[in-house]
Amino acid sequence: MNQRSLQLPKFKNSALLQQALTHRSHANENPGLEDNERLEFLGDAVLNFLSGEFLFQRYCEKPEGALTPMRSLLVDEVQLAKFARELNLGGRIRLGKGADRDGGRTNPNLLSSTFEAVVGAYLLDCDSDIEPVRKFVQPFFESVCDRLETNASTVNFKSRLQEWAQVYKGENPQYITISVSGPDHAKEFEVEVHISSKVYGQGIGHKKQEAEKNAAKEALKKLGIL
Repeated sequence: MNQRSLQLPKFKNSALLQQALTHRSHANENPGLEDNERLEFLGDAVLNFLSGEFLFQRYCEKPEGALTPMRSLLVDEVQLAKFARELNLGGRIRLGKGADRDGGRTNPNLLSSTFEAVVGAYLLDCDSDIEPVRKFVQPFFESVCDRLETNASTVNFKSRLQEWAQVYKGENPQYITISVSGPDHAKEFEVEVHISSKVYGQGIGHKKQEAEKNAAKEALKKLGIL
């Protein structure tokens, strides 16, 4: 991501940006100020739309089952907090004294919420014209996808599958060894990976860990994530 894309867009109405950076704790200490929670609500909706549109256009061949978890990765709390750090929002947030003292400027939930509020505020500043907002957030999405594609050859298949299972099934994958064959010096393990009592993939390997990795890889392929 280039340096220019790391900059906040210019606001015509600076008051909107200030509101986006105003946490409820600061507004509570300063009666009359509006906090950023309504802007956060709007920004959340905008980011969900734009991330879905971005993935739909970038990955024309992928099915919905693959795009949905990818969108979750783009706009989850951890990722949005990273975007906020790249914009140095932590130092600009207006916090109450207690929230500031308790480390609010580095809190992932607070940072991600602030990024959402900035997106919502920018949409209003652009008179609800989505195009400038798209240009603002798209480099962030591109950066994440570029990194995922670059690291595809070294991806941790079990971790990726676990992330998907936790988000969409609320549980961790279970790896079950269904057979062990061959002599001691050349054993072959066959493993199934189960999620919600359903088999998602099978893998074979000379070590149990290798078979589990291959089972997770097959599951990710079936889901369209790889």
